[in-house]
Amino acid sequence: MSQIVVIGAGQAGASLVGKLRAEGFEGSITLLGAEDGPPYQRPALSKAYLLGEMERERLFLRPRDWYEGNDITLRTGTRAVSVDANARTVTLEGDEVLTYDHLAFTTGSHPRTLPAAIGGELDGVFTVRDLADADALKPEFVAGRKLLVIGGGYIGLEAAAVAAKMGLHVILVEMMDRILQRVAAPETSNYFRALHGSHNVDIREGVGLDRLVGDDHVTGAILSDGSKIDVDFAIVGVGIYPATLLAESAGVVCDNGIVNDAYGRTSDPHIWAAGDCATLDWHGQQIRLESVGNAIDQAEIVARNMLGANQVYVPKPWFWSDQFDTKLQIAGLNIGYTQIVTRENGDARSHWYFRDETLIAVDAMNDPRSYMIGKRLIEAGKSPAPSVIADPKTDMKALLKS
Repeated sequence: MSQIVVIGAGQAGASLVGKLRAEGFEGSITLLGAEDGPPYQRPALSKAYLLGEMERERLFLRPRDWYEGNDITLRTGTRAVSVDANARTVTLEGDEVLTYDHLAFTTGSHPRTLPAAIGGELDGVFTVRDLADADALKPEFVAGRKLLVIGGGYIGLEAAAVAAKMGLHVILVEMMDRILQRVAAPETSNYFRALHGSHNVDIREGVGLDRLVGDDHVTGAILSDGSKIDVDFAIVGVGIYPATLLAESAGVVCDNGIVNDAYGRTSDPHIWAAGDCATLDWHGQQIRLESVGNAIDQAEIVARNMLGANQVYVPKPWFWSDQFDTKLQIAGLNIGYTQIVTRENGDARSHWYFRDETLIAVDAMNDPRSYMIGKRLIEAGKSPAPSVIADPKTDMKALLKS
């Protein structure tokens, strides 16, 4: 193997090429990124970067000269338009053709947008997925302005928190019965509803958007309950979908993501995938993990397996979200939970998810100790009884030794 091409210069792509060099690969590495700058961290875009607490250069995962120093060809502002899996070539805009021995898709995901028929193409309607989105949004965050956030997931809630901290009037609408309904228990939804309410964010659940109004620029919205509101701009946070178009055109099997085996290899033996765009096996079902942790870990396993390690990827899911002065840390996946156990200690609070008697996930709010203990228990396959977790007298650290 002498030539590796990686399409997608995000967290997964940067981690993959770095691991290839760390593992001693001496061949050619090309990392292709459609954006102009080097790979950067995305979670800060909807938090510290929008707040002005983080400079652009601090977003970069590594300085540009690191890639040159490690003999990695980083081509930014470069878009791949097709992959010929039989010829093992990648065609770029401008018809330049690259050859590869092995190829990795780390193409990430795209934000879902609103249809033009309901105002999705009006000026002043934004998503928050990349640096260009955040840069376009920054001038809009002026105290006293009116913001409509569409979608009560983590991205929407984080954007709402930033806006409220900067003195904007914020209305957030969630068409489902409660915020975070797809990803968290009612107890966690209740916690964040109260948190946002204490900062004057107007959360409306069970209410969708009928349409945005305005001539060229959004000026208002009509909601599904018939209410009308004036807005200066809107942020759409209604989820993401995997960037699989190139993989599909190359004949690679895709199903809500690029389908991988346990080693990160796709249906083509010379093509691999990692990060938001890729699926993985989770207890017998194919899922995608949309997280920084997975992007790093899966990409590094793919890099090692490209070099012949044959190492099965065992995901260890973890996530986080910063809203106002609360840090939410999540360990595990709560898929199929049957009961919730709550622990409180002052401002610290944690929700422990059980599937019958098996501990599967923890949501910890301003409670890093519970997060770390829960994460270690889940990874070790240990499940204290729910009654033990619920008992405020339980020495949680001792559970790790049992």
